[in-house]
Amino acid sequence: MKILIIEDEVDLAQSIGSYLADEHYLCEYAVSFAAAMEKIDIYEYDCILLDLMLPGGDGFRILEELKTQGKRDGVIIISAKNSLEDKIKGLQTGADDYLTKPFHLSELAARIYSLIRRKQFENVNVIEQNELKINLLSKVVTVNEHPIPLTKKEFDLLLYFISNKNKVVSKSALAEHLSGEVADMFDNYDFIYVHVKNLKKKLSEGGCENYLKTLYGTGYKWEI
Repeated sequence: MKILIIEDEVDLAQSIGSYLADEHYLCEYAVSFAAAMEKIDIYEYDCILLDLMLPGGDGFRILEELKTQGKRDGVIIISAKNSLEDKIKGLQTGADDYLTKPFHLSELAARIYSLIRRKQFENVNVIEQNELKINLLSKVVTVNEHPIPLTKKEFDLLLYFISNKNKVVSKSALAEHLSGEVADMFDNYDFIYVHVKNLKKKLSEGGCENYLKTLYGTGYKWEI
């Protein structure tokens, strides 16, 4: 899962990023209004953490731009502004949640999890698809109640496929989801093929039906 931290206080941003990395999130950073606008224009994120007071511009304008572009990225405002008017404006403009500084990182992580669960997984902690179960909290995958050991990237891939079920997912989109903006510098996406191959093999050997289809020259699709 990819998180964009838009925060000009570098120490705070790094602290948030370090904590969320331990929670298995891939974090990217923007420390100014211009940098944030560039990133949201190019990339998609599972959740954006948005400070309102940024060098070069107002965070509310970033919210408006996301709405203008029709982006579906989840947004949590993290701000020292604690007036009722700012909270109402933020939520009405397009934010999914509003957390005032200072805050506990564990609470922030819980709100991120809740937001992603609600937007991508129908607000459940356990995704069930026939013989396949995925526990989002414990990060345990089972097939017919038997655990399937997956690496972090394989688990992330599985969630990404299921959150985009019945849609064609390109290799470039998978590379960006797993590696973030550095994926732009890759010469090829062979590592995606390896991760997908291993994921399919583990699920198949565990007794799972072949829901993950390879569309040669196009990408992959999780079909149900």
